[in-house]
Amino acid sequence: MQPINIVNSVIAPLDRKNVDTDQIISKEFLKRIERTGFGEFLFYHWRFDEQGNENPDFVLNKPEYKGSEILVAQDNFGCGSSREHAPWAILDYGFRVVIAPSFADIFHNNCFKNGILPIRLTEEECDEILAKGLEKPYNVEVNLEAQTVAGEDGKVYNFNIDPYYKEMLLNGWDEIALTFKYEDHIAAYEAKRIAF
Repeated sequence: MQPINIVNSVIAPLDRKNVDTDQIISKEFLKRIERTGFGEFLFYHWRFDEQGNENPDFVLNKPEYKGSEILVAQDNFGCGSSREHAPWAILDYGFRVVIAPSFADIFHNNCFKNGILPIRLTEEECDEILAKGLEKPYNVEVNLEAQTVAGEDGKVYNFNIDPYYKEMLLNGWDEIALTFKYEDHIAAYEAKRIAF
């Protein structure tokens, strides 16, 4: 995975609650076995009409939010089925960070496993950031090491993160790569076991 520390980007303000995984990546696009290629289908039924034309009112289709790496939403983001394709689509589209007041547990864990930083801020803080981003393009800097989200207007929001996940994201490790940190200990243990 690509390490994350500082992500500086205009936010994409998705002012919606209870965004479920079928809205993030609809079931008809789950035919691939690779983790790539899902980004073009992110929020497909919101981004496009039945003829495949872009919906100009949807936030991701507005030119001022193109290239955003930080998605900001409302409560209960990633609810619904446990499909891992949802974070795959978010990452493949280009988002490195998702900010919301709360996340569905499985989605939250899947973000960490796929190199996405999910940040929980309070509902009031998310409302404030969303309002700023909907009024005009609003740039923020996410600093994982410092555990801050700093707006271009000087407003700073602090967030908590489990030290285990923080280390994984800072180093770009998945759970398999994390075991290599203990390779010497594993080799020593195996050497003892072979002796018996």
